[in-house]
Amino acid sequence: MKIAIITETFLPSTDGVVTRLKEAIKHLREQEHEVVVIAPDLGVTEYEGAIVEGVKTTTMPFYRYREFSMPQKRVKKLLLKHDPDLVHVVNPALVGVSGVYHASKLNYPLIASYHTHVPKYLEYYRLYPFVPIVWWYFRKLHNYADLNLCTSKAIQGELQDKRFHNVHVWDRGVAIDHYHPDHKNASMRERLSAGETDNKLLVFVGRLAPEKEIHKIKPLLEQRDDLSLAIVGDGPEKEALEKTFAGTKTVFTGLLHGDELAQAFASSDALIFPSVTETLGLVILESMASGLPVIAAKSGPTMEQVEDGKTGLLFENENTESMIDAINRLEDVELYEKLSSNARKEAENFSWQKPSEQILDYYYKTLEVYQENQAKSSKKSKVKVTE
Repeated sequence: MKIAIITETFLPSTDGVVTRLKEAIKHLREQEHEVVVIAPDLGVTEYEGAIVEGVKTTTMPFYRYREFSMPQKRVKKLLLKHDPDLVHVVNPALVGVSGVYHASKLNYPLIASYHTHVPKYLEYYRLYPFVPIVWWYFRKLHNYADLNLCTSKAIQGELQDKRFHNVHVWDRGVAIDHYHPDHKNASMRERLSAGETDNKLLVFVGRLAPEKEIHKIKPLLEQRDDLSLAIVGDGPEKEALEKTFAGTKTVFTGLLHGDELAQAFASSDALIFPSVTETLGLVILESMASGLPVIAAKSGPTMEQVEDGKTGLLFENENTESMIDAINRLEDVELYEKLSSNARKEAENFSWQKPSEQILDYYYKTLEVYQENQAKSSKKSKVKVTE
């Protein structure tokens, strides 16, 4: 097949969507499928033999942290140029709108995947009146697709309740060799803890944005002098968070990649995950593969990945005492060792092989659904002509 992937985010950006796409593209290329990626133009032109076609970017006044690509006619030109057998629009919202519209108009088989819980995010930007219209907008976009994907059963149920059609789960995965307890590194631990290596070291990894609710971690540091926090990542809230955590034992590392990121996970004592807005949260699995217990706020996606008392500890969202109690339980050495060991064992069940094979299966399924829909349309047309 020749597959066109239209995405709102790609290399050199680093996030869960990009990680998933990289693994899928590697597998597709290994199976000798042609892949064209249409993405914001950030200077990348090729990945693993896949052509990357950049489209014009712009900066939003309210989110200057990164560049976006708006809907544009160039997407149609690129689809006509490459003439794919199937179009996959990843997270349709901006340039993805052009992908959905033109794939439909040009009559290409279309699959769409939902990765970012934008309607939920709006609550953290105090944009409550827009939530219903945003749900309507995403439902309309996704229901152009022959088949839809999301990344957890919890989100699948929510999308089905919102009348998104034909929604399937694209399983999670992790680079189990890259993220490993063996990457524990004394100098990295010293860096993350600002030299207080005997402290219990918590790590947060992700985009620094309001919906990540990172500020909720601060009471932990105020209650205990033997806790240190490393915040790994960058984003629009960085300056505000630096002010919030001023005077606490917190280190902001900025973005870490590759071996440094693997070392940051393995050199910490636990991942702290306060967000309840994720559609999955790939960092959970990355930390588990690194042998870290996960301390997470309860939500559908986190409860799918973390088993309380077995691979991590769950706390009630917006309940500081519940979070503090979860951290205090880590003092039980026997429990901590059990959580660490079980986290790694659980992660070993989720290499990228299965989800990478799965996306190819979903592409073939999309072609089947497309053909069925074409047959139905043809039949309806014949009935009208006869009448």
